[in-house]
Amino acid sequence: MVDPQQQQVRVSRPSPGGGGGGDSFTIVMITILFIAALIFIPSSFSAMNNSFFSLHQVPEGHVGVYWRGGALLKTITDPGFHSKLPLITQFESIQVTLQKDQVKDIPCGTKGGVMISFEKIEVVNRLRKEYVYETLLNYGVQYDHTWIYDKIHHEVNQFCSAHTLQQVYIDMFDQIDEKLKDALQADCTRYAPGIEIISVRVTKPKIPDSIKRNFEQMEEERTKVLIAVEKQRVAEKEAETQKKMALTEAEKNAQVSRILMQQKLMEKDSARMQQEIENQMYMARQKSLADADYYRALKEVEANKLKLTPEFLELKFIEAITNNSKIFFGNKVPSMVFDQKLLGNFLNDISKKRSSDV
Repeated sequence: MVDPQQQQVRVSRPSPGGGGGGDSFTIVMITILFIAALIFIPSSFSAMNNSFFSLHQVPEGHVGVYWRGGALLKTITDPGFHSKLPLITQFESIQVTLQKDQVKDIPCGTKGGVMISFEKIEVVNRLRKEYVYETLLNYGVQYDHTWIYDKIHHEVNQFCSAHTLQQVYIDMFDQIDEKLKDALQADCTRYAPGIEIISVRVTKPKIPDSIKRNFEQMEEERTKVLIAVEKQRVAEKEAETQKKMALTEAEKNAQVSRILMQQKLMEKDSARMQQEIENQMYMARQKSLADADYYRALKEVEANKLKLTPEFLELKFIEAITNNSKIFFGNKVPSMVFDQKLLGNFLNDISKKRSSDV
């Protein structure tokens, strides 16, 4: 296709040998000024510039999309300088990196009929580059209005209408962002797969002042209860600690008593063993003495056996008679003496028998 500017230059060019030198210079100057304007004027100047100028710029993190006669073209350009047909082809740069959409002032009614309002909800999302043509073809350049702004209003109202104020404001507030993210991503995956929901951040909703005071009082009372519970827990911990310390002290005393008792038992055992040793020594000494006495008696018996001779007995008899201080008178004395001699002989015989028996 021939550029209209080139066609205009060809039409305005004078025939050879004519006097149109001034018109040619004017056309050249206009062309130079036009090219300079294309270079130095930013690509995001206005929608009219995107349609009027031929040279345009696609910033980093964006892709260029084009419309001709209102129809979306399949041509997708990368960041940098590009050219298009002026006035005929329209151009828009579409962001394909992470972007943050803020949805503000979202009213909703709870299950109990209380009207509350979310001041701001931030949605971090991204349009995938390979789905740019399909997404813009179905939902236009303002695709985020359909699947983020309007969808946030719908999901927040759905959530509020199914829960009470207590649940929305306190009990389930930490779950709202995840529920919104899942709901947005589920519908985008089904109807607009090029839109990826990264995260959702929800601010605390505004509630009526009277109800807010009630919640604050409830929170104050809950804080007091928590403080009381914490004090009770601290007291229980202190009591438990004292109990453990008492048990530890009792166990220590018991161990000390056990050790002392074992020490005393060991001392008793030592004394008993010492006494047994002394008893054994005494018994051994007494046995030795008894054995010595027995041996001495035995030796005395043997010595007496050796001494019990008739001559020794007769000597002893005579010594006994001699040592007798009594004096007898009359004719009976010889017979008495004779009788005593016979008694000595009888005793001598008896001793011999005993010696032979031994």
